[in-house]
Amino acid sequence: MPKEDLLVVDDERNIRTSLEGILRDEGYRVSSVGSAEEALDRIKQAPPDLVLLDIFLPGMDGIVALEEMKRLQPDLPVVVISGHGTIETAVKATKLGAYDFIEKPLSLDRVVLSVRHALDQSRLEKENVQLRQGLQKKYEIVGKSAAIKEIQQMICSVAPTRGRVLIRGESGTGKELVARAIHRQSTRQDRPFVEVNCAAIPEDLIESELFGHEKGSFTGAMAKRRGKFELADGGTIFLDEVADMSMRTQAKVLRVLEEERFERVGGSEPIEVDVRVIAASNKDLEQEIKAGRFREDLYFRLNVFPIFVPPLRERKEDIAELAEHFVREFCQEYGRREKRIGKDALELLQEYPWPGNVRELKNLIERLVIMVPSETITAKAVSSLLHPPLFLETGEAMEEGTLRAARERFERDYILSRLRQNNWNISKTAEKLGIERSNLHRKLKAYGIRPT
Repeated sequence: MPKEDLLVVDDERNIRTSLEGILRDEGYRVSSVGSAEEALDRIKQAPPDLVLLDIFLPGMDGIVALEEMKRLQPDLPVVVISGHGTIETAVKATKLGAYDFIEKPLSLDRVVLSVRHALDQSRLEKENVQLRQGLQKKYEIVGKSAAIKEIQQMICSVAPTRGRVLIRGESGTGKELVARAIHRQSTRQDRPFVEVNCAAIPEDLIESELFGHEKGSFTGAMAKRRGKFELADGGTIFLDEVADMSMRTQAKVLRVLEEERFERVGGSEPIEVDVRVIAASNKDLEQEIKAGRFREDLYFRLNVFPIFVPPLRERKEDIAELAEHFVREFCQEYGRREKRIGKDALELLQEYPWPGNVRELKNLIERLVIMVPSETITAKAVSSLLHPPLFLETGEAMEEGTLRAARERFERDYILSRLRQNNWNISKTAEKLGIERSNLHRKLKAYGIRPT
């Protein structure tokens, strides 16, 4: 049974009594007043879930009252009733935000139906706001380091524009979060945000995925299909791992950027789109251009506004905040009692080099929330899940020395172990570590490691 609070505003006692009776029978809590002034006082003290408002009232009339109600409570649904309704009055009330306009003599069935629909719409709008807030929280950029503050400032600068953005950074650093933040703060925020992982789509399907296809254009094309660019019309398309597209697909994307139109696979009719493109890559695009794997003209089209997301090991001051954020998120998601991370565990997290960046930290925290039964996550629990583990027992303690020396020893040993796993293949090891090949070379030189 519904339990919403309704307020009836009408100077005719018989009308108030009739509406109170029928609406209470429907399960609503109903109160009534005879003037707009009384109604506004009620709204200021305890806003109802819906107002039934007569237009012709003594003192302040209903149109003025409606305007004031919407000023006080913009989301308050108001159903306007009138015994002297005109099209002009109805249009004016609707423009001011009234949900419905019902003429007297009232059809009580019509009133009940209008109230029900108005409350349903209000409920959906509130749920939509909550969902949006939940999504914003899910894709929130967490951290207070200088690097994160700079990125947030760049997002604020570029978001309101139409400029294309190229986000660079290692795998797992949060490039998608940056793209979503740009869209969320742009004028396109109410339009689609469409993500395409270019590395995850087979080469023979990516053109159909991006541009759609006509029925019968290839084996298996049983029906016409809209592509990602078409679905993103008016909004934003995020081309993640853009360097993994074939040269042929790169040429077609370049054409879309230049002409803002394309044809579906197997089609000849041009389809015009208004799409903002945000691209991301974990590769060294300049090296990809030199190697002939990425088009230089596409690079310049995409790289209008470059943003670099640094690896987690270069912004260690964000690790504690991120870890605690993920603990809260997963405790809530899995219905667990709130957990805390012990001081020694946080110190351990801050010393680990995080080759998988924020994604690796998030995955680790999820496992800890699931596996640790106590309310405190200890350093021992953290160590047991790190790869390779950092043993903290007395017999396996790390050598004495400064914190920096210990960190460097660990990073050197970790790189060596990955090199051995990959048969000293530099490119493959760099990919597994989630860093640029040139960055790995610098580390090898710094640690005196010579590839065999």
